[in-house]
Amino acid sequence: MSEGAALGFFSRLSSATRDRLVALTLGLPSWAVLGVAAWLDADPAGHGTHKQLGLGTCTILAMTGWPCPMCGMTTTFTHMAHGSVLDAVVTQPFGVVLFLLTLATGLIALADLAMPRGRFTRAWSRLLRHETWVAAALLAGLTLGWIYKLWEMQAGPFA
Repeated sequence: MSEGAALGFFSRLSSATRDRLVALTLGLPSWAVLGVAAWLDADPAGHGTHKQLGLGTCTILAMTGWPCPMCGMTTTFTHMAHGSVLDAVVTQPFGVVLFLLTLATGLIALADLAMPRGRFTRAWSRLLRHETWVAAALLAGLTLGWIYKLWEMQAGPFA
């Protein structure tokens, strides 16, 4: 099916059906991430929780001794899913922000599934008006979180 045909099919659906499809498309991955985070046990080292998923040691950390910019995110999500907010903040502060965005996405998806009102469509149009600022804020948060993790692990310039 071509992109035009897919968009034509989507536009022929009722607005409630479109809202529910968008909610499912964004909700399913959010719920999966939150569910996995709740299932895992946070690694006390502040990183490495992802190994419970059968993944290996972080290649960047293993090769350089420096944590990657996403270091501690799985552990932070796991702390948050278990209600250990302080442990999450200490592990990776920006991970708390990403967890809350994931949780908000999942909750909005539930609301739009139950009562479709185009919440994601409205949010998307607002986001597009400020996309440069949103992208800059996310990049700044990721960078500051990485600097914090470098400091916390006494790696890189903090060694």
